[in-house]
Amino acid sequence: QVQLVESGGGLVQAGGSLRLSCTASASGGTFSSYHMGWFRQAPGKERDVVAAISWSGGSTYYADSVKGRFTISRDNAKNTVFLQMNSLKPEDTAVYYCAASFRTYYSLSTDAEKYSYWGQGTQVTVSS
Repeated sequence: QVQLVESGGGLVQAGGSLRLSCTASASGGTFSSYHMGWFRQAPGKERDVVAAISWSGGSTYYADSVKGRFTISRDNAKNTVFLQMNSLKPEDTAVYYCAASFRTYYSLSTDAEKYSYWGQGTQVTVSS
């Protein structure tokens, strides 16, 4: 069982930056056993992938809407994945979730169904 805890959300003006962090519990096994993803869900909308990173950090994926503005990274020694968000827009407002996908079963994926463990979410609000 992996427990994920997100932090770093908040209220920011358009054009500003935030850095989200997601730390995994040590009891969940080796952090490098998991690909990690960031998803977001705005009110009345489906949960969509924002970015994903492979277990080694060697491969990444970004949704078209965030390419060039967001950067996903990970520190396996600290059991933590990050999402650096720059040039934020009001349409980035959502609850952001991190999730873990067991690499033994799946390659890096944007499909939420491939992610077995989820954090509780952190609110990001971008004002215009």
